Amino acid sequence: MRYRISARHRSDAPRRTALAILGAAALTLSGLVASAPAEAQTASASGFSHGAAWVRSCAKATASGTMACNALRVTNAHQHVRPLGVTADATPSGYGPADLLSAYNLLSGGGSGQTIAIVDAYNDPNAESDLATYRSQYGLPACTTANGCFQKVDEHGGTSYPRNNTGWAGEISLDLDMVSAIAPNAHIILVEARTASTADLGTAVNTAVRLGAKFVSNSYGGPESASDASYDESYYNHPGVAITASSGDGGYGVEYPAASQYVTAVGGTALKRDSSSRGWSESVWSTSATEGGGSGCSAYDTKPAWQTDSGCAQRTVADVAAVADPATGVAVYQTYGGSGWSVYGGTSAASPIVASVYADAGTPSAGSYPASFPYAHTGALNDVTDGSTTTCSPSYLCTAGPGFDGPTGWGTPNGLTAFTG
Repeated sequence: MRYRISARHRSDAPRRTALAILGAAALTLSGLVASAPAEAQTASASGFSHGAAWVRSCAKATASGTMACNALRVTNAHQHVRPLGVTADATPSGYGPADLLSAYNLLSGGGSGQTIAIVDAYNDPNAESDLATYRSQYGLPACTTANGCFQKVDEHGGTSYPRNNTGWAGEISLDLDMVSAIAPNAHIILVEARTASTADLGTAVNTAVRLGAKFVSNSYGGPESASDASYDESYYNHPGVAITASSGDGGYGVEYPAASQYVTAVGGTALKRDSSSRGWSESVWSTSATEGGGSGCSAYDTKPAWQTDSGCAQRTVADVAAVADPATGVAVYQTYGGSGWSVYGGTSAASPIVASVYADAGTPSAGSYPASFPYAHTGALNDVTDGSTTTCSPSYLCTAGPGFDGPTGWGTPNGLTAFTG
């Protein structure tokens, strides 16, 4: 697996061959990752795999009614760009826009005329400036408050932003950068909830929809509870709006709001370059029995009508998937709580990717539930058939196979057909 120099730097490739070898850094399989420092291999590290080490951006949520972001920051990725700002004629470590568009068979310039909302907790004071650096590095159009493309609001739609938080700032950077990579011409609304409670984050979802977003990404999750059906109706039941939610980073087991019958639950894969006609391969992301893409059978949430698997009487997670393995992670720019260019993974990367694919596909039909769209076009996805997070019964809830399975749903984006309706 190698990361490529972005398209705008390919015209004089012969002159830059040496630079490309260094600059197009890989995380794991190419051998270009630094050896993990001793402290990264201790119990405080969230994960360690194939030479990459990472930590959680947010502490795990352990009580019902509270949420945690599903972002994992790689701590030992080599960088061949300057830590801060834009480095011309070089590429940050981690997959960039051209890589993700190639992997998921998407055209550049997507999102025109659409508005995508990112819902997160707490405030990132550097969100807009960091977004500008990411987009400039990759030659994407500017998205600013001044040009009307970017808007940051509190959970009620005002400017009384919540307190700053470095962990959630990493989540915010990851979300904004993935939207930029997949749908660079979309408008973006960042809605910052006062706290990481279900009520505050749910209020932020309602605000995002009220402000006109037809696509809302939620890269957070927490324990299921008997209150989830009520939360569904209060916060996530928005016909005609594509709402995505990360399936979680804890491996086998269900998080909310991914368990909501009204959202598209997005699982996680390991994404690698290969010699196939696609040029890429994917398998279930699993670092250990307690870390990987979330999946399973909900204890509380009703099964939607379009989901017909027989091994779970309630809601099955997930519906679709995208890259989430930190060892095959994505490039992110973060300065509040970060030192500039970094690499991130977690299903927090997958949720905004899929929300942005929905945006590229166009406005959902009025009254529709976009979570149903992939079920009507199952052959228009990359079926992930390899890997598991643990052993379970029935096995498809934690093990990939042909067709539908828990960790990856029906598969990963392969163009726009499966996200149209």
